[in-house]
Amino acid sequence: MSATASASIERELGALLGPDAVLAGSTRAYLSDATESRNLRGKADAIALPADAEEVARAVGWCYEHDVPIIPRGGGTGFTGGAVPLDGGVVVSLERLNRIRHLDPGLWRAAPEAGVTTSDLRRRARENGLLYPPDPGSAEQSQLGGNIATNAGGPHAFKYGVTGAWVTGLEVVLAPGELVRVGGPIRKDVAGYDLKSLLIGSEGTLGVVTASWVKLIPAPEAALPLAAVYANTGAGCAAIEAAFASGVIPAALEYLDAGAVIATRGAFPVELPDEARFMVIADADGTAEEAAQLRAELTEVLSENALLVHAPTAAKEIAALWRWRDGASLAVTAQRGGKVSEDIVVPVDRLQTAIEQTVEIGRRHDLETCSWGHAGDGNLHSTFMIDLDDPAEL
Repeated sequence: MSATASASIERELGALLGPDAVLAGSTRAYLSDATESRNLRGKADAIALPADAEEVARAVGWCYEHDVPIIPRGGGTGFTGGAVPLDGGVVVSLERLNRIRHLDPGLWRAAPEAGVTTSDLRRRARENGLLYPPDPGSAEQSQLGGNIATNAGGPHAFKYGVTGAWVTGLEVVLAPGELVRVGGPIRKDVAGYDLKSLLIGSEGTLGVVTASWVKLIPAPEAALPLAAVYANTGAGCAAIEAAFASGVIPAALEYLDAGAVIATRGAFPVELPDEARFMVIADADGTAEEAAQLRAELTEVLSENALLVHAPTAAKEIAALWRWRDGASLAVTAQRGGKVSEDIVVPVDRLQTAIEQTVEIGRRHDLETCSWGHAGDGNLHSTFMIDLDDPAEL
């Protein structure tokens, strides 16, 4: 839209929400998400910062009435450009809806608003001896509304499932500006259409999530990870399939291929062998006794053909391993200044083929490649490292 039209949108939304709740459409922080690593930045006519669900409804209703595009925004940590206003419109940021309305430890449930970060909900649950299992990347920045809109997963989705498995109800604003609720603080709801599941994963196309009801569970007493290092993709993928065949159920089963290992090896908690070209990370949880026994069984399975098995026991060492895993994306980006990642899923028995074909695609286009991800779910983050200053690579 023209500058005049954008100014008009700002004024009218300011009258609805208050002048402090509307920013200029050029406000840089709201025009990109994690895809900025491939130079994807949009333009907006205005940025709306509603303070509660009713203000979200007013903003959405105004946009609907005036035929102005709406771009719901959570923490801006996505890699698909979903929060980027590609061609104007109003970015509706949920960051001010950051209250946990209810936390009921006795009944294992909570009601977080859309702007609550994943880590805040997990932290509050843990303070009460409970666990909110979904653990998508960038948990300190990613918000529950965005997690729900994308049905986000994470390393521990292997055992516990993705976000949708833990949501029992939603508060959502629909296009005309109508605030509706589906489901609620219930543990079973099988009557009628499953509208909740339709909204989960709809990426803001069916409505704007303003709050949710989620299930919690008692937190495991202990969680003990291990990292097994291999000389090649074949050995690593064979180890993953062996873990399945063993009948042992880890809480997480992750992998990094050669390119990802090379990009991150400098920060790994212990020195890696020069030949390291593949890594499997598994997590064992339960009571202290159960976790120790489970990790011992996983260690036995994953040790075959491994160059190294790192099995930390101290809390600081365990945190260091997961911090290293969580930093893989940034480390890969730093290799050439930018990257393009695709999130794909294949049957676990095709994981090796998918990893190798990712490398082959990069080779055909003279691009450095790597992948890492959730091996137990057959979920790859296939990644092509790029130079943002080279137009031929964009």
